[in-house]
Amino acid sequence: MLPYTAYLRLYQPLAAFPRRERAYWKAYADSPRCRGRGEAMAAEHAESLRRLLHDPPLAAPLSESGDAYVRRVGDELFVCPWQTRLRCWLALSTLRATTSRRLRQAFLPDLVAQEAQRDFERWRDRTGRTRSQILTSTWEVPLAWFVPFTPEERHLTLECSGAEPLPNAPPCGACPHCGTALPAPERAPVRTLLYVTRAADALPRLARAVRLVSGCSPAGSSLLYALERLEEWVQAVAHPRALLELDYGGLVLLLDDTALRSDQSVAEVRTALAAVEQGRPELAAAMRLRLRKRWEAVRALRHAN
Repeated sequence: MLPYTAYLRLYQPLAAFPRRERAYWKAYADSPRCRGRGEAMAAEHAESLRRLLHDPPLAAPLSESGDAYVRRVGDELFVCPWQTRLRCWLALSTLRATTSRRLRQAFLPDLVAQEAQRDFERWRDRTGRTRSQILTSTWEVPLAWFVPFTPEERHLTLECSGAEPLPNAPPCGACPHCGTALPAPERAPVRTLLYVTRAADALPRLARAVRLVSGCSPAGSSLLYALERLEEWVQAVAHPRALLELDYGGLVLLLDDTALRSDQSVAEVRTALAAVEQGRPELAAAMRLRLRKRWEAVRALRHAN
């Protein structure tokens, strides 16, 4: 069972990596270690559970992961490293900033968290890196994440035999439709909802949204802040030829087929932004209401028994 988490991933072309890493990822993509998207998510989740069940728990792996999500477009290879150690450090920093000490201790003893924080600070001072190529969100897809995509870039799979292929072919013998590891015949069909676009196309869409939202929202609004942070992240991390992928991940387990088919959040966000641009506040408000109802219903499930 996957966690109820959505993912925003940046896939970099091999040219974005140093020469040694480039050779490693090329060999990795052709090796049996390279897994389809669904199998890779399950492996990431299993690793995180093993760390939490360790005695004492491990706040982060002792070394960085050598695995990645991989896509091929024609003859070109695109790689999104898991960066598990960095992502654990960043998540720990968020946990320390947003939760009480008493709650944190239910998961990690203070000494473990402090040691992990010192390891992160030493690594950060040595490398200068603080950004991951993968963003995550539990129990919802943030509205800002819909902005970089168009409805035509949407791909829904309810069963592998009945889906249209993605424009970017998946790697490593994965499902030719959704990029997920092919299921055994006796297993349930792979459910997927994702979008894929080029970072070069995502950036002007984000810039337009920032301009429109800043003109009609009060300073410091949460949506404007999220859009600005997302635009900054893509600008800072993405190679000019990078691919951006929005993956509903484990959220598809919370939604039935009808809900997934009717989920047109990207189209609704684009309609709302166009309505703002055209001076049609009633249409923009109707789209916001539709989005709010859909995602409030999903978020509410975190409190379900």
